[in-house]
Amino acid sequence: MKAEASPVMTDAAANAKPITLIEAVTQALAWEMRHDDSVVVLGEDVGVNGGVFRATAGLQAQFGPERVLDTPLDETTIAGLTVGMAAMGMKPVAEAQFDGFVYPMLDHVICHAARFRYRTRGRLTCPMVLRVPWGGGIRAPEHHSEANEALFTNVPGLRVVLPSSPARAYGMLLAAIREPDPVIYFEPKRIYRQYKELVPDDGEALPLDVCYVLRDGSDVTLVTWGAQVKEALEAAEQLAAEGISAEVIDVATLKPLDFATIAESVAKTGRCVIVHEAPRTAGFGAEIAARLAEESMFDLVAPVERVTGYDTHMPLFRLEMKYMPATARVVEAAKRTLAHS
Repeated sequence: MKAEASPVMTDAAANAKPITLIEAVTQALAWEMRHDDSVVVLGEDVGVNGGVFRATAGLQAQFGPERVLDTPLDETTIAGLTVGMAAMGMKPVAEAQFDGFVYPMLDHVICHAARFRYRTRGRLTCPMVLRVPWGGGIRAPEHHSEANEALFTNVPGLRVVLPSSPARAYGMLLAAIREPDPVIYFEPKRIYRQYKELVPDDGEALPLDVCYVLRDGSDVTLVTWGAQVKEALEAAEQLAAEGISAEVIDVATLKPLDFATIAESVAKTGRCVIVHEAPRTAGFGAEIAARLAEESMFDLVAPVERVTGYDTHMPLFRLEMKYMPATARVVEAAKRTLAHS
């Protein structure tokens, strides 16, 4: 899918100012809390301190401690409260301070939140969002730099969203809060403050469940999500300088996957490189590669390439960026696909 600009300049668009991805999260939360009294925010230090990354800065002052709740340092309790609030008709947005802190929440998320609609044959839903700062690249210690999205894509009943820009972070968070079923909303913290773009505060949600084609191309398809969109776009620029046309797709919503957009691109290019930060084995890229083998095999003129993290925990500090898929690795993988005629 390609986002199209509105032909009419709204007041919000005219007054928009450049903001970072983390500011876009704050902006979306504030909009939805102003317009829907059932939306509440909860988590460790989200109120007085505004969260470890300041994603909720100022929200408690605007909406009060009954709607922006500082919780105990207990992820299991946070998840349980969130599921309970959602079951009673509220729209809670919970924060896991870091990706590696999400594991104590899995019981409530997998065994209850993800099953409400199925368990009640559609009579009850669980309209909750779990915000998870995600990924490496910030020189943090163990449990603070994990790319664990594949854990959740394997769970029926969950949506898994991973925006890669301020505009998509804003629009997709609005859409996630408005969903009647649970959404795992990963935020790539490496690019929280990396760049700014204009994001009108107009309450316009972006569609979930679609991929975004960020760059047209005809020779090879680069498929990625989250912070690695930056490296994919850089690789496309380098390839273009050598006369190679790369199409770049931001998956954005991993579950459910908009495979049709990927398949359409591969039918055009005949080649695919999948880029993700998570470890290689059973990473979500393997699911995309399997679908290509099943449904697009006769469109492929070269084996699918994966450029990923390694099958180890994130190495601390000095080796951290060696672990991350670099632009050069993406370029090399693309060229390997082009070696096949």
